[in-house]
Amino acid sequence: MNVRSQDSASRGHLNLQAQSQAHRTSNIVADSALQELRPVGRERLIVVEDDPVTRTMLVGYFSENNFDVVGAGTCAECRQALRARTDLVFLDVQLPDGDGFELAKEIQATSNAGIIFVTRRDTDVDRILGLEIAGDHYVTKPINLRDLLARARSVLRRRSIDRKAARNHNSIAFGDWIIDLTRRELLGSDGKPVVLTRAEFDLLAALVGADGRPLSRDYLIEVVSNRQAEVDIRTVDALVARLRRKLVGSDTPVIATVTGVGYKLALSERL
Repeated sequence: MNVRSQDSASRGHLNLQAQSQAHRTSNIVADSALQELRPVGRERLIVVEDDPVTRTMLVGYFSENNFDVVGAGTCAECRQALRARTDLVFLDVQLPDGDGFELAKEIQATSNAGIIFVTRRDTDVDRILGLEIAGDHYVTKPINLRDLLARARSVLRRRSIDRKAARNHNSIAFGDWIIDLTRRELLGSDGKPVVLTRAEFDLLAALVGADGRPLSRDYLIEVVSNRQAEVDIRTVDALVARLRRKLVGSDTPVIATVTGVGYKLALSERL
């Protein structure tokens, strides 16, 4: 083979190498882009569960149902995972490095993520505490995966509606107070905020929005916890009692009891 033929062969070999490298690079870029695209449009879920078998089961099931899922076995791992956008947290109460209720308070203070407690602790005190602190649901083990999936989708759907509603500034005055549904604040006549738990605010907002119509305890259970099972009506009664203690300063009771039905706002609202 002459020198010209050798040069031509070398150039051909280099072209093939370049094409092959370009093809590999293109595949890498495509794969990376695909990996970046996968989470788009998918809700991000953190499963905080110290039992590896249960954690793996939940991560696998919700991944198959189009969630972007991260598993965490400790409070520390959950805090690390929360550095990225999070839509929902499944939270065990008993964790090796902390208490799930306390972790829920941290999550609520730093994130807009929904919280579903998933735990073996099934006393009424634990349920009420979990729901009053931050929980959208309180699910006890053993876990029904389809039921948990339905609850997760319900929480995310409700939060999506809340976000859309929050785009319009919405404040309602009643008696000596103003409830700001966008900022989720209750202001007294002095303009200072009245501290309310999530459950207290949701219940009060429902009563204000009912325009004086009575709401049943069963409906208010749904408002407070988005579930009808496993929550006693005493939860609603306790929340109403606490709101009555906080909403003082008017001659007329703010929340009236409707015998055989539930509760209603006793004061007339004004926009």
